Amino acid sequence: MARRGVTAILWLFTLCLAIQPGEKIKQVFMPQIDGEWWEVTGNPMDHKYATERQEPVDFAVWQASDGTWQMWSCFRKTTAGGEEGRTRFFYRWEGKSPTDTAWKSMGIAMDADPELGETPGGLQAPHVIKVGDTYHMFYGDWVNICHATSIDGKNFERVIQDNGKTGMFTEGPEAHTRDVMLLQHQGMWYAYYTARAEGKGKVLTGQVFVRTTTDFKSWSESEIVSFGGQSGTGSGSSECPHVVKLGEDDFYLFKTQTYGRYDREKDDIRNRGVPQTSVYYSNNPKMFGIDRDEEYFIGHLAVAAPEIVLYEGQFYIFALKQGSLEGMRCARLKWVEKEL
Repeated sequence: MARRGVTAILWLFTLCLAIQPGEKIKQVFMPQIDGEWWEVTGNPMDHKYATERQEPVDFAVWQASDGTWQMWSCFRKTTAGGEEGRTRFFYRWEGKSPTDTAWKSMGIAMDADPELGETPGGLQAPHVIKVGDTYHMFYGDWVNICHATSIDGKNFERVIQDNGKTGMFTEGPEAHTRDVMLLQHQGMWYAYYTARAEGKGKVLTGQVFVRTTTDFKSWSESEIVSFGGQSGTGSGSSECPHVVKLGEDDFYLFKTQTYGRYDREKDDIRNRGVPQTSVYYSNNPKMFGIDRDEEYFIGHLAVAAPEIVLYEGQFYIFALKQGSLEGMRCARLKWVEKEL
C-alpha cells in the first residue's frame, strides 16, 4: 500500500509540473452516434453496368433547389470503362429528408468523358456545395480533381479548363488524387483530398492534402495536413477526408482507414466487419497532425466514408453500411465534451 501511495503522489507531482499555473486542459468535442441507424439506399442493379460484384462506395449528400435531398455515389466493380479503363461511374438517389428511408433510385447520373481528359470508368467521390444560387460539384477522375456546376442541384455541367480538359489540379499521374471535399473559412475555400506518394523504400503512402481558393479557378499549392500516427501510412490510411467546422476556429477531420466489408472474393471478413474512421481536432484548418497524434487525435468512429450534414439544427451522419458495401445508412450525430 505504501508503494502505491508513493507512486500516486509522484504521478500527481508530475502532472502539476506539466500543467502550468492558470493553464487549462483544452475542451473539445467528440462526435458520437445518437440513436439507431436507418437504411438510406441499397445496391441497385437497374443500370447498364450492373454486376453481382458491384459496390456503391464514396458519395455526397445535399439538398437540391426544389427541397429534395440528393445522393450521388460512385459504383465500383462494374463493367463501366471497358477493358482498358476503371469500373466507376456516378449513380444517384433522391429523398424527401435526411430521415427518409429507402431513397428513390434515379439511375446513372454521370459517366467519365475521355474526350475531356477523364479516365474511362474513373469517376469517384463527388462532393457538392452551394454558393449563392449555384451548386458546385467537385469530383475525381482517377488522376485529377474536376469541377461541375448546376442551378437546380440535380443537373450538372462540367467546367472546362483553359486546356480543354476538366482536370483542375493533381498530385501527379500515379498519385490517384481523389476524395475531395470543400469547407469555407474566413472567405477562403479549403479543398481537402487524399493522394498517395512514394515514401521510404518506395512504399505507397496515403496523406491528406489541402489547397485553397476564392474563385474555384486559381488554387494554391498543396500542403499536407494529416499523415501517419495511429492511422498508419498505407495507401488507404487517409481515405475520404471530411472536415467539420464548429464555432470560429474549431475543426474536426474525419478520415477512414478500413471499410470493414465482407470480401466476397476472398470469402473472409476484413477487420471483423468493423469499419474505422479516425477523428482529429485542430484550431488550424491546415494542420491535423503529422505523426503527432498526442496533439490532434481524439478517437475513432466505427463508420466508413462519412458525410456529415447539418439540417434544421440537427447533425446527421451518412456512411457506408457496416459489414458490407451494399448501400448507405444514416443516423443522428451529437457532440460530447472531451478533454484534449
